[in-house]
Formats: sequence, structure tokens, C-alpha cells
Amino acid sequence: MNAKTWKAVTTEAKLLLIGIPLFLWTIIPVYHLFLFAISPKDSATSGKLWPDHPTLQNFVTVFKREHFYLDHFWVQLGNSVLIAVSVAAITLFVATSAAFAISRLKVRGGRTVMNLALFTYFIPAAFLAVPMYKTMGNYGLLNSQWALILAMVTIASPYCIWVLKQASDKLPYELDEAARMDGASPLQLFRLVYLPLMVPSLVAVGTYALLLAWNEYLYAFLLLSNDTSVTLAVALGNFLSADDSPWELLMATGLIYALPPAAIYYAFKRYMVGGLTAGAVKS
Repeated sequence: MNAKTWKAVTTEAKLLLIGIPLFLWTIIPVYHLFLFAISPKDSATSGKLWPDHPTLQNFVTVFKREHFYLDHFWVQLGNSVLIAVSVAAITLFVATSAAFAISRLKVRGGRTVMNLALFTYFIPAAFLAVPMYKTMGNYGLLNSQWALILAMVTIASPYCIWVLKQASDKLPYELDEAARMDGASPLQLFRLVYLPLMVPSLVAVGTYALLLAWNEYLYAFLLLSNDTSVTLAVALGNFLSADDSPWELLMATGLIYALPPAAIYYAFKRYMVGGLTAGAVKS
């Protein structure tokens, strides 16, 4: 075995020594979630690695709303989808427009505004929950889904603007110059040149904003109160309010709630790893 082959083997072995524990650390909680979801109520906490009588009845109970904690399951799931999609769409609009103006149009003061927005991340989001609650109350938005949507857009936008601005800086300016020579307006430059080349980054930040809103609990808990307006993430907390919590139903609902983000990730994975300017400029 030559030196190059031995080095490759040792490198792969090191990666496996790191990767296997990380994989197990990640997959074991998911496995326990699935284990609870397919276990009957009387054996859900038995500690066995596989239930004696696995069942899908828990999922049937969730879908048919056959438990009082699940009375508004479909409405709450719809709320989560609506809020997450709205946050992603509005954040993309704000971040894309801002990054284009800062990076390509060189708007005066744009970088300063972006840096000031990023400065807000020095304050943990949890510390801003009460001021955000007070602000939404002053504008009469409490218990409105718009309150949560605007709060999540506020939190997600600075990071998304920064990511898109960095990606935009890597685009060749020759494309802008060529488009302007052909008589393109800034809006046409934005629509015909900028957006097509930014698709991978747009997908990445859109997914980030969507998942941020999908998994949010604190702001959703503070800003929404009605059972018909809260997200499913908040509703899952109701399962823990009783001494004899239906853990099997909680885990089944949680597993269902985790499926849409996983599906979104795998649907757009190829865009997220795609090149930003592949083939944009020929040498």
C-alpha cells in the first residue's frame, strides 16, 4: 500500500470516527420519536427498543381528531403552513429587494443600514419578545396572525439580506453593464438578470425563513392565544398540561409536524447546492 492510498484510508477512517457518533446522536432522538408514535398507550414508556404490537392507530387518532387536544388539529396545521409560507414570501421580497439595491444599485447608505440591522442579532431574540408583544399591542395586532408574521419577518430579514448581498457581490458586473447597454431598466435588470442567477441563494434563504417561522414557539405563544389561531407548535404544548399526558399522540403529531420541513429540504436540495454563477460568463 503506497503512501497516497494509506493517507486516503486514514482520512476516511477519521471521517467515519467523527461521522458515525454524530449520525447516532442525531438519529436516536428521531428513532425514539417514531417509536413512541407507533406504540400503544400502555407500552409507549416500556423502554423497549421495538414495541411488541406496533400500531398506526395513533396517526388515525390524530387525523380523525379523536382526542380533545386535537380538536383543532387541521386548523392549527393550516395556520402553521400559512404563517410559514407568508414569512418566507415576505422575507424573500424584502431581502431580495434590499440586497439588489445595496449590491447592484449601490444605494447610498445601504451597507450602513444592513450592518445596523445585523447589529440587532447581538440581542437574543428571546429578550425582544416582550418589546415585540408591547409593539404589536400598540398597533392592535395581538392575537392576529399578522403579528407573528411581521415578527418573524423582522427576525429573519437581516440575516437573509446579508446572505443575498454576499451572493450578489459574487455575480459578474459585466452582466449588468451588458444589460444596461441593451437598454435594460433597473427593474428589467432585477427581473431578467439578477433573479435567475440568484435562484440557489433565494431557495436557501427562503427555506431558512420558512423553517424559522415553522419551528417558532415563544413568539407564537405570546402573540397568539385563540385555539383556532395558534400554530401547531404551540398546540403541541397543550399535551404537557396534564399529569397523564398522551405521549404516544404527542409524538405522532410531532412526527407529522416534522414531515413538511423534511419534504421541503429534499425537494429543493439540488438548488441549495447549485452554483450561483455556473455558466454565467464564458471565458
